Amino acid sequence: AALPGPAPADWVQAPLEPAVRAVLVGFDEHFSYAKLCQALRYLLRGGSECLLVGTNRDHRLPLEGGAGIPDSGCLVKAVETAAQREAFIVGKPNRFMFDCVAQEFPVDPARTIMVGDRLDTDILMGNSCGLTTLLTLTGVTALDEVRGHQDSGCPARHSLVPDYYVDSIADLLPALGQ
Repeated sequence: AALPGPAPADWVQAPLEPAVRAVLVGFDEHFSYAKLCQALRYLLRGGSECLLVGTNRDHRLPLEGGAGIPDSGCLVKAVETAAQREAFIVGKPNRFMFDCVAQEFPVDPARTIMVGDRLDTDILMGNSCGLTTLLTLTGVTALDEVRGHQDSGCPARHSLVPDYYVDSIADLLPALGQ
């Protein structure tokens, strides 16, 4: 999307596709002010009939060496702020994704493990779906954070505590070979 002219009055005059009934916000390395304007225009035109859907709320994508870049949650928050409404999140920690998979495949929660590196998405979703949870410490979560939630008297914080943890996903390779 490009801004169709030099002034805001031009930007709101650009034609919109009549069939659009939803705005989906996910990881987009080409996210721009023009796309934000277009998303808002679709949401305002469609009102509550135009869905606002986000893929996830992860605020940072961790990279090797402790580096990170903004993740999809930053983009979702930008559109939510502009539209003054909350997106329906289809990814973790919302159980929507798990329910879709469970409808298609014979998933037994008692025999399913959720592996992830984030407490607020991966582990929370696994726990809310009744899965065994395994935290890998190669992402954004440190073991001290887990201990803080575990020692808390708050039930909401307890839902962020994994059943197990490993230092690295590579620690699972020997078990997968059996």
